[in-house]
Amino acid sequence: LDMDMVEESFDHSVFSKNRQRLLEHDVAGDFFRAVVKQARSSKLMSNDHFTVDGTLIEALASAKSFKKKGDDGGPPDDPGNPTVNFRGEKRSNETHESTTDPDARLARKSDGREAKLSYAAHALMENRNGLIVDLQLDVADGRSERRNAIAMLEGNVARGATLGADKGYDTRGFVAECRAIGVTPHVAQHINRWGGTSIDARTSRHPGYVVSQRIRKR
Repeated sequence: LDMDMVEESFDHSVFSKNRQRLLEHDVAGDFFRAVVKQARSSKLMSNDHFTVDGTLIEALASAKSFKKKGDDGGPPDDPGNPTVNFRGEKRSNETHESTTDPDARLARKSDGREAKLSYAAHALMENRNGLIVDLQLDVADGRSERRNAIAMLEGNVARGATLGADKGYDTRGFVAECRAIGVTPHVAQHINRWGGTSIDARTSRHPGYVVSQRIRKR
């Protein structure tokens, strides 16, 4: 920026405005896609075998902001750190929302873990070098993993490719969608789930399925 060490810096509002511009124009996405294009042109990415996975990104919203929809609860006793009593109150995304980040959803990474206001992040990896091909961010509604996986596949993967994934993707709908676009779903079998797994021996008996299950953990 051609500034010296003692020169007065920008006002904080300038950073906030520029941050919004970066988001609106998807500057980070442009950089990411340019790196992917460079990796493809250098033949560092395979076109045959991929892995998809998702995770939760904690939102910058406190649990105290998760309130019943349409109920402002009146003025807080302490605007900086209000007292909130959740005892006996059943809270869900259908009846409650964050007053500071309405797009955040209450979600947990696994059974027994604490539920937090979060977003869902999704990555598509090519298996040869473990490079990320695509990234998506979505609401954590419990269905975003499979929804975003299909969207990333359609934009990056050719027919005949394989896709490794954990057992959270083992649903009849997702497996059918993969096959409809010509992708073989090497999804981990959720054998103990009600209704059984959607992956049968026609897929799991092949050596490639075992390889996909090993590499997906990268």
